Order: sequence, then structure tokens, then C-alpha cells
Amino acid sequence: MNINQLLEFDRLAKKDGQKYDKRRELYDDITRDAGAHFIGIVGPRGAGKTIILKQLALANEESFYVSLDALEGDLFDLVKTLHETMRIRLFLLDEVHVYPRFEADLKKLYDVLDIRVIFTSSTALGMYESGYDLSRRVLLKTLYPFSLREYAKFKYGQEFTVLTIRNIVEGKIPADVFKAGEHFLSYIQGGLMPFALREPQPLMLLENILKTIIRKDIPHIAKLLTGELERIEQLVRFIGRSGVDGINYSSVSQNVHITKYKAEQYITLLERAFVLHRVFPMGSNVMKEPKVVMALPYRLLYKSLNEAIGGLREDFFVEAFRAFGKKLFYLKSMRGAKTPDYFIRDSQDIVFEVGGKGKGRSQFKGMDSKTKIIFADGYDMTDIRRPLFLAGLLNG
Repeated sequence: MNINQLLEFDRLAKKDGQKYDKRRELYDDITRDAGAHFIGIVGPRGAGKTIILKQLALANEESFYVSLDALEGDLFDLVKTLHETMRIRLFLLDEVHVYPRFEADLKKLYDVLDIRVIFTSSTALGMYESGYDLSRRVLLKTLYPFSLREYAKFKYGQEFTVLTIRNIVEGKIPADVFKAGEHFLSYIQGGLMPFALREPQPLMLLENILKTIIRKDIPHIAKLLTGELERIEQLVRFIGRSGVDGINYSSVSQNVHITKYKAEQYITLLERAFVLHRVFPMGSNVMKEPKVVMALPYRLLYKSLNEAIGGLREDFFVEAFRAFGKKLFYLKSMRGAKTPDYFIRDSQDIVFEVGGKGKGRSQFKGMDSKTKIIFADGYDMTDIRRPLFLAGLLNG
């Protein structure tokens, strides 16, 4: 692809940026960042990373947008040429994980040229552990799909108060916030994906996204045989069709007929591609296998809403707390006794049970932690019960 074609793509990207007048919170976070480091935006396909780049391109005259899946040739040479001949200062690089020498070129760009780079990737990058010493050169930021609060704002123009953990624990919830619960079901059925604003059937697009992740993105970050991609598809299908309890490396290994080592490898890759989440156990003397849940709303590709609702609740809870920036653990007893689902350390230890309307204090029998919360369907605020949708109004 020659320079004129890339210039045309840059022009079209800036024109496309005019379509999006509303901005994600991460956009403002990036524009306020005045550091010398480069910025990487990582997040799932469909979360809106490319839109942010196009908005940044539109807002900055001395910028250049290029998608690396359309680049044939050397990235460093391209950037150097554009900087020297056109005085471009800001380079917006989309989908960098498809470019095989990106980490090496990024280090060279940082060390040699007086420019800024903002890039995106649909897989979580392990560049801080690479051999190129990028820790002081790059700041990574994760863009998740819409929170429930963002969904209400972008879809319906409704603004809701940001909540803290303390608000939820103490039950100090502003009255207006309860209207957000009206959007919860449409949100977990695909509304959280920004492309759903323009697509009435988001699950059809999501199915194509999943195929792209497995067949294109994952091979870029791991050397796998073709047959292994089919195994990964089987693994995702197994998790999607299963209940949420008991999904770990061992159960996946047994049911997909792969070694436990391969189960761990594939699940780790799918987590890096934002399809699955691993939640590791809290406590001593437990097997260190994580509990595996799905990113919203992938479970709906394999089950109806009524069949999947139990898993979707936990998928939502885990993803909400990940986006909130809290380290989440699951609780597991030695003898299989019932314990609450999840545990976090905030200013105090908090244990959470996630489920339907039938959950009660019996779930916490024998727990020493002082703070206990049941997140459940509906709007019940009695005792330690809280509406599950409130987790979608937290902000890190």
C-alpha cells in the first residue's frame, strides 16, 4: 500500500470521526494525559477503540491514523517519513497486535523520534514482560464495553450518579439511580457493546466477532496449529453451554478432551482476547485453579436468556468489578461446603453472593468477614440485599 492510499485512509478516518459526537470517559482521560509515554488502548473487539482513535484524529490536525492490518511495509520507516515530511506529531495506530515487529518498532520510535503514539489492540498485550523494556515508555489503558451507566447515557440520554462501594454497602443510593434497573436486561443481552447502538441484532455481529478472535487474533499472539483453533472453538462452546459453577482447567480438560496444560493455555489466550475471565481463589490450602466465567454477552450465543441468566449474572458482576479496577477472588472451601461467590479487599474485606431472589444470610454461614452483600435481581434493599444492577454504576 503506497503513501497516497494511507493518506486517503487517514482522511476517511477523520471524516468518520465526525459521526460520533458522544465520547467515552477514556477519551477524556487520554486527552488529559500530558506524559511523554506512549498510550496503548487494549480491549475487546467492538468496545469502541477505533472510534476513540478516529475522534482523536479529528481533534488533532497534526495527527495520522493508520490501521496496521492494512499496512504493508515497515512501520518505523512510515512514521519517520511522515514526521519528517509532513510534521506529523501524533500517530494513531489501530490493531497493533497484527503487526509482527510492533514492540521492537515501538521502542525505536520512542527512542529516536520526538512524537506521540496512541495505539489500540484487541488482545491484552504482554509488552511489559517483553525483552524491549517498554515499561517506562508505554502506559496501557483498558477500554471495556459500556458500563450500565454509560449504556443509559449513550442509548437513552439518561445520566445516573456514579456509585462507590461504600454507597452500596451502606445502602446510601440516590433515588434516581433505581431507574437504571429498567435497562439491565437489554444491557446484558448485548446492549453493553457500543456497536449495538446502531445494530438491532448485536448477537449476530458478536458471533462473527468471536470467529475473528479465534481465527485471526489469537494466531497473532500464539503459535498454534490449525486443529488447535477448532479445539478453542469447542472449549468456548463447552463453557457457553455449561452452568457457571465448576468451570476450571480440570473440567475443561475432561470435557474438551485436551490436557490440563492445553486447557490453561487456551483459557489464558481467550482471557487476553477478552472472551473469558479467570477469577482466582482466595485463601490457603486450595487448588490454584481459577473459576472461569465468560465476558458479556457471549453466553447468549449458546443458550437462551432464561437458560443463561444465572451465568449472565456472574459474568456481569465479574466484568463490572474488573472495569471498576478491583481485584476479585472467588471463595472455595476445602470440603465443598457452600460459601459466598466472591471476595474483594476494599477499605474492608467484603464478600458477595451473586444470584436470584432466593439468596439469604445462610450463604455466609461461618464467614468471619464483617461486610456481606447479596447482589440479586430486582430492587430489594432490605438488610444486606442489594440490586445486582448497581454494580454497573460503579466507577474506578
